[in-house]
Amino acid sequence: FVSSQVEILDWETKKQLCFLDKVEANATIREIRLMFHKLYPRWYPARQSIKLDPKGKSLRDEEILQHLPVGTTATLYFKDLGPQIGWTTVFLIEYTGPLFIYFVFYFRMTFVYGVDERFTSSPHPVVNLACICHSFHYIKRLIETVFVHRFSRGTMPLRNIVKNCLYYWGFAAWLAYYINHPLYTPPSYGKKQINFAVIMFLLCEAGNFSIHVALSDLWRNGSKTCKIPYPTKNPFTWLFFFVSCPNYTYEVGTWISFTIMTQCVPVGLFTLLCFIQMTVWAKDKHCTYLREFKDYPSHRMPIIPFLL
Repeated sequence: FVSSQVEILDWETKKQLCFLDKVEANATIREIRLMFHKLYPRWYPARQSIKLDPKGKSLRDEEILQHLPVGTTATLYFKDLGPQIGWTTVFLIEYTGPLFIYFVFYFRMTFVYGVDERFTSSPHPVVNLACICHSFHYIKRLIETVFVHRFSRGTMPLRNIVKNCLYYWGFAAWLAYYINHPLYTPPSYGKKQINFAVIMFLLCEAGNFSIHVALSDLWRNGSKTCKIPYPTKNPFTWLFFFVSCPNYTYEVGTWISFTIMTQCVPVGLFTLLCFIQMTVWAKDKHCTYLREFKDYPSHRMPIIPFLL
C-alpha cells in the first residue's frame, strides 16, 4: 500500500482546500500540516485540526499516513482552531496573577479596605501563614511550568486565556479579600487546627510536585507516545496504585487544607469548584488510559481511591 495523494477538505462546507500530490506513505500528520501551512500561511500548524471524519477527533502529529484507514487518495478534513497561545505562556499568565493580586489585599491597599486600614498588619498570625502558603503554591506552579511540565499539546485557543484568568485571578481576589479583611476571625480550634492544616498542605504540595516530576519523566527524550504512569521509589507517587490522576488528588487536598487553615467560606467554595473541575479532567484522562491500553490497571479510579 502506497498513498501518494492527500485531499484536504473544509470540515464544515466539504469544499476542497488543497490536493497534495506525491506524499510519502510514511509521512506524519505533522508533515502534512506543514505542507498545508505552505499553501495557507495564515493557518500555522498549531492552529490546524486535521481529522479523518468531520465530526471525529483530531489526528495526532505523530500518526503516520499509511497506518490510517485511507485509500490511495487520503481524504482529510481541516478545522481552524483559531489563534493559539503556548501552554507555558498560558500557565505563566494564569499563575502570576493570583500571586500578585493576593498581596494587594494582604497589604490592605487604601482602595480595598479604606484609609484607616492602610498598610496595617493583621493581629492574627494565621493571616500571615495563609499568605505564605498561597504564595508558595503559585511560586511552585510557576517553577513547575518552566522546569518540570512537558506538554503533549503545545498550544490552546487564545480566547480561553481570558476565561482562565477570570477564574484564577477572580478567585484569588475573592479569597484574599476575606482572609485579609480587618474583621476576619481565626479558626475555631486555634493552633491545633492551623498546625494540622499546614502539615496537610505541605504533604499535598510535595505529593503534587512528585507526581508532576514522575509524569514529566514519561516524556523524556522528546517522546510523545502516551504511556501508563506507575509508582516510583518516591512514596508520594504510590498513589498511582489507586488513582489515575494523583496530581489532581493532591491538588484538591492542598485546597482542602487551605480551607481548614483559614476557615473561610469563599476558600471552601473555591475548593469545591476545583474538585468538580478536576474530577471532570481526571475522568477524561482515566477514560483515555482505558481506551489506549488494554492492560491498564483495572483497580485504579480517576481521582479518589476506591470511590471516584
